[in-house]
Amino acid sequence: MHTAASSADIGSEILASTAFGPTPGRAAAQLPEPADPRSRWHRAVALGGQGHYAAARADLRVLARTRLDPGLASLVESTTGSLLRQLGWHGAAAANDGRAARLACAATGATRAEALADAYTGLAADALGTGRLALATRLLGRVEPLLDEAPARARVRWHWVRAETALARGEFALEDATRAAALAEDLPSVRHRVKSALLVAAATAAAGELAAAARLAEKIDSECRDNALLPLRWACAMLRAGVAAEPAAAAAAAHEAADHAARIRSLGGDFRSSPR
Repeated sequence: MHTAASSADIGSEILASTAFGPTPGRAAAQLPEPADPRSRWHRAVALGGQGHYAAARADLRVLARTRLDPGLASLVESTTGSLLRQLGWHGAAAANDGRAARLACAATGATRAEALADAYTGLAADALGTGRLALATRLLGRVEPLLDEAPARARVRWHWVRAETALARGEFALEDATRAAALAEDLPSVRHRVKSALLVAAATAAAGELAAAARLAEKIDSECRDNALLPLRWACAMLRAGVAAEPAAAAAAAHEAADHAARIRSLGGDFRSSPR
């Protein structure tokens, strides 16, 4: 019994580390079978971060059929919405994020703040993706009072969407992007650090500093490759194609982006507008 319990604990630690820790690139085939619903959620998050969309959705569907406490059920809905949003399905994601918010309201303890922050931040990103910038701003306002009680990653995500909203308005986004990156440095999550750095590069480009953005994006590409963060690597290649100084470099980055998109599609990533 002691050995079985220890194996389950080790498996749960591996899944948590891959989802929100220092080992996001652990091969999908090497991820252990979850011992409990929260570990299965961690595996879905980890698989989504690597671009294994079909496998991540399979775990999320299992959880959707499982009796869960409201807080975890909310996080499952938020994760489902996040995977849709990554592929451009912001309208569909809003349905999941709306259910996440309703479930989070029934949660108790620390999980309530975590689940509500995730749900409202997701809804804000959905609104941003469908051009409703004022709604995105209002939803971000709902998140802010929750951040002191939510996990630190929630504040990082909040700054992400604030920066993205500023970019959509044509406003200065570097302050929020830089703040997200600084906060992410204190997290164990490599994925959060890499995405924050990518947002800094995008905000740097929007500020007109294309050469600096290109240098940042090259470094981020290496980090994405080393940590098997395929969706972020695709986004980084898209950015590199847009900021490259030389036409040949831009064409090469665009070709890489197309290759990454094809790989994502092969793993179950159904882009709303298929990138080429």
